Amino acid sequence: MNILLHTCCGPCALFPLKQLRADGHEVTGFFYNHNIHPYQEYVTRRDTLVQMADLEEMPLLMRDDYDLEDFLAHVAAEPKKRCSYCYASRLRAAAEAAADGNFDAFTASLLYSRYQKHDEIRALGEAIGVECGVPFFYQDFRSGWQEGIRRSKDLGLYRQQYCGCIYSEKERYLPKRLKVEG
Repeated sequence: MNILLHTCCGPCALFPLKQLRADGHEVTGFFYNHNIHPYQEYVTRRDTLVQMADLEEMPLLMRDDYDLEDFLAHVAAEPKKRCSYCYASRLRAAAEAAADGNFDAFTASLLYSRYQKHDEIRALGEAIGVECGVPFFYQDFRSGWQEGIRRSKDLGLYRQQYCGCIYSEKERYLPKRLKVEG
């Protein structure tokens, strides 16, 4: 199959790319991540993905829209539900790009992370795929977690320390004493 792989970043795309290719699929990366904060982090992740795509000879489609205001407008009222919106909005963008590009299916490097909600990603991907007329290809890539980390370090790729949004940045860097007191 010709699969469009939504990529949140270069390091997280390495193992899914390797696995999909090993299974005989043609893979094109797709970047759309309006959730990443701050802007400099967004640029660093985008540029690292471009670097990785060059190194791995992965074709890459870019939707380079930094629409932080839209992301925040959708999640600010209920930050605890932000991941659902984040998954759905990025999967929808990938599904639309896959349909427009006549891909056989789309998937996401989010399925590589041990920290993401796989059941929710799968359900959203499948539903959005039906709506957009292109199947969501589910594969659990978590078995390659350590391999992906090792490979990204070998390649000298920038490795981020939080999921991407302003809320995950706060959770990662806020001192523990303030989390308890606040």
